[in-house]
Amino acid sequence: MTQGARNTPGRRSVLGAAVLGPAAAALPTAAFAAERGRGGHGPSKPALPVPTIVGHRGASGYRPEHTLGSYQHALDLGAHVIEQDLVPTKDGHLVCRHENDITATTDVADHPEFADRKATKSIDGVSLTGWFTEDFTLAELKTLRAVERIPGVRQHNTLYAGRWTIPTFEEVLRWADEQGRRLGRTVWLYTETKHPTYFRGLGLGLEEPFAKLLRTYRRDRADSAIFLQSFEPSSMRRMAKLVDSPRVVLLDAASTRPWDFKVAGDPRTVADLVKPEGLKWIASFAQGIGPTLDLVIPKDAAGRLGTPTTLVRDAHAQGLVLHPYTLRNENAFLPADFRRGTDPNAYGDAFGAFRAYFEQGIDGIFTDNPDTGLLARQDFVSR
Repeated sequence: MTQGARNTPGRRSVLGAAVLGPAAAALPTAAFAAERGRGGHGPSKPALPVPTIVGHRGASGYRPEHTLGSYQHALDLGAHVIEQDLVPTKDGHLVCRHENDITATTDVADHPEFADRKATKSIDGVSLTGWFTEDFTLAELKTLRAVERIPGVRQHNTLYAGRWTIPTFEEVLRWADEQGRRLGRTVWLYTETKHPTYFRGLGLGLEEPFAKLLRTYRRDRADSAIFLQSFEPSSMRRMAKLVDSPRVVLLDAASTRPWDFKVAGDPRTVADLVKPEGLKWIASFAQGIGPTLDLVIPKDAAGRLGTPTTLVRDAHAQGLVLHPYTLRNENAFLPADFRRGTDPNAYGDAFGAFRAYFEQGIDGIFTDNPDTGLLARQDFVSR
């Protein structure tokens, strides 16, 4: 089938109408409007509010990332959508880790039986030494426990070290369905293919098993409660041929090139992709973009917010939703304008930062702190 010829909803139909009360911003209802008895994710399917609050790796500001505990906490806090990242095991299962390097996110270093699995690899041109999911079977990975990735910043998260195992994506799909039935509404997911070109080179292609699970759990349609995402456009083009689920192209810093572009010899950079012609190309196979926040409002040399770009306007002109990443509460991660005090790990004025980005007209935002994002959103739409 010709690329982009599948049933691909546009920006407005992906988001549908806001449903969080009279103060919520609204968009016209279409494919993602409230439905009943469809999709197998609970009795009703509400549309997404705008701006949408995406729980980044769950509620990773409060629980070790990409654990069922983090996902559940994000849901309990009220996140509209909950994110997963997918990497494969040696025996082809898809598991939820931000990276295939699990050195910092599990207790693998404490397992002497896996000492000989430590290796140095080049992942998308970066040399890394550690332990990698593709060198373990699922059964072996399940003997490990998740830990906090940045314990120096989030010391309170270390309380939960060892509490949860690495979840498979199928376990997350089952969890989402169970929670949907419990809550009487759908649970939205936002799922990324990590390093797809690298893994395809190992014979562990992500897209086919990903699509198979989406079909099994009935999240493969244009109106399914899931966004697919990748930093490699070719991965989303491949997914467009396999399922109709909405797709998002992630965009790193303007000077960077997607890894699949480097492998294919495509000279375009992210700076090219955020131009109108680049966005038009993305819109031919995807419904949205996930840019780094600096592509929306660049920072100056002092780390303060500068003049906003035209990216939001240009993306919307091509019918694309725009969900930038990632806003966190800690000073170290905030623009200098919103830092408070000298402790980089203390909370700054995250509410002010959310407001600055919401004012640009973005359709949603990834955050490690969904409760903060939801309060900031409430302030914004209630003005």
